Amino acid sequence: MSVIDAMREKLGVLDPVAVEIIDDSAKHAGHAGARSGGGHYRLAIVSPRFAGCRTMERHRLVYDALGPLMKREIHALSITAKSPDEH
Repeated sequence: MSVIDAMREKLGVLDPVAVEIIDDSAKHAGHAGARSGGGHYRLAIVSPRFAGCRTMERHRLVYDALGPLMKREIHALSITAKSPDEH
């Protein structure tokens, strides 16, 4: 399973209505995190779970959902998290 597939699977706990993941790892070749195997990703996610949450709370929900992937497979993650009414 690819890292992106694993990310999509784990993000399923947030009941997303839209998920877009872009692998930017190639742009960071030679970077310390890239050398250790961790990738650089951009995530855009829309979930009703984000309604009423501040940005930091939304990011925490994403980090918690991704769990162990954040320790090795993902070195850097740029997050855009919105509720459906903001989308």
